Amino acid sequence: MRELGRRSEAASHPFKSELPVAHRRAVVPQQPDHAPLALVGKVGRREEVVAACTGARALGIHVGMAATHARALVSDLDFRPAEPLADAALLDRLALLAVRRWSPIAAVTPSDGLWIDLAGCDHLHGGEESFCRRLRAFCRRAGFTARVAVADTPGAAYALARFGPSACSRAAPGQTAQALAALPVAALRLAPAALVAARKFGFERIADLLPVARGPLARRLGLAAITRLDQALGAVAEPIAPREDAVVPRVERRLLEPIGTAEAIEQVMADLLGDLALVLQAQGLGARSLRLTGLRVDGGEQVVAIGTSRPTREVPHLLRLFKLRIERIDPGLGLEQFVLVAPHTEPLDAVDLGAVLAGETRVRDCARLVDVIAGRIGARSVFRIAPVESHVPERAVTRSDPNDLPGSWPLWQRPVRLFARPEPLSHVLALLPDQPPRRFEWRGRSHTVVAGDGPERIHGEWWRRDAEVWAVRDYYRVEDAGGGRYWVFRRGDGFEEDTGDLSWWIHGVFA
Repeated sequence: MRELGRRSEAASHPFKSELPVAHRRAVVPQQPDHAPLALVGKVGRREEVVAACTGARALGIHVGMAATHARALVSDLDFRPAEPLADAALLDRLALLAVRRWSPIAAVTPSDGLWIDLAGCDHLHGGEESFCRRLRAFCRRAGFTARVAVADTPGAAYALARFGPSACSRAAPGQTAQALAALPVAALRLAPAALVAARKFGFERIADLLPVARGPLARRLGLAAITRLDQALGAVAEPIAPREDAVVPRVERRLLEPIGTAEAIEQVMADLLGDLALVLQAQGLGARSLRLTGLRVDGGEQVVAIGTSRPTREVPHLLRLFKLRIERIDPGLGLEQFVLVAPHTEPLDAVDLGAVLAGETRVRDCARLVDVIAGRIGARSVFRIAPVESHVPERAVTRSDPNDLPGSWPLWQRPVRLFARPEPLSHVLALLPDQPPRRFEWRGRSHTVVAGDGPERIHGEWWRRDAEVWAVRDYYRVEDAGGGRYWVFRRGDGFEEDTGDLSWWIHGVFA
């Protein structure tokens, strides 16, 4: 009884009242859904435990233990062969999902993690902390146990995720060294020989390496260990090679000899477009944008891109658009490799030839003309004016896709050219309240009105802002002695001061 009384744990009193049911449920440990599991793989010439679950580690099984020792220690443990190729395929699928959903730069971290670059896109997920919570929730739903870390460098994130104090760690910007100081030396991804040397010289934590000079430290641990330390601290760059999305249609040509003439580049463009058209046809897609990259002999890149107003895979039309960009390509000493990518595609169905032969498709498609003009003067310079439901003239029109048919226009007479902003008139002579102006000056020239029509009264849209509650405009169509026809208006009705200041403005020009 004396031996039993020396237990260090605090025992509950035998007459203590029982906890409520809700509290008892909270303190009962959750039983695992599966038996303790360990994965066995061949390392060198012997079989070792390469992974173990929490239950197996509680029974004394650890990574690196010989398989025979583990089986002798726990006879009923669930041992399964490790499948590194299947694990690599799963990580690759997760990296592809990360590229499509979270960040354009994501890669696999050998051999059990992912790198995700959040620079410039963390605000899209509600910040770094919110993204970490969402990522852990996603992994939990998928059946994975994940540890997430955010840091300034990939090496620091690797160390905090695997050796950090919590399952969700975050190193403040500029505080990487302080966050890594308490971690073991193994967090730096050192080679086994470097870890043995670190234990030999008494280096247990990363904080022990920071005050040591680089020269003596390199002689003790090796130059590779210094590189890993500098990569974790940000002194040496460690770029992430992102996982490429293979779903994007892509074709490539490698040339036997470099080319530099416009005719040769045009021929390569035609060949690449022919190959890409077959890929798009097999997938039932049409290209909306294409990007051609030419690699020069000196290592430089020449990139040209085109866009289309509608999805298409017609080689002659796309080649015509690319010809407009050949003069922008600087071949230098020669181009030896070309890559054509379609980053933006849309579904493209087959054309109903029966309807075409029957004459049912009478509306001509202007997409080709729009693409050619946009290729010369810019995509933003080609647009169509569409009506908008508003009485205010500058709000009654908007720019739309040139391929879309506009809606029905109102019957009100409007000028051919409507100014984006009305321009003021000076030295206006008019008889209030309803007569058009008899004389005005605009852009330094005097105009004498010989005919006029109006007024057309337009009230302000009171639901937009308070200043338009009582606003009034009286529009007139006037013609001067030189034959010019203008659309002018006066602010105010000529009676109430709240309706306007009686200033005159010109808003458009008739044909």
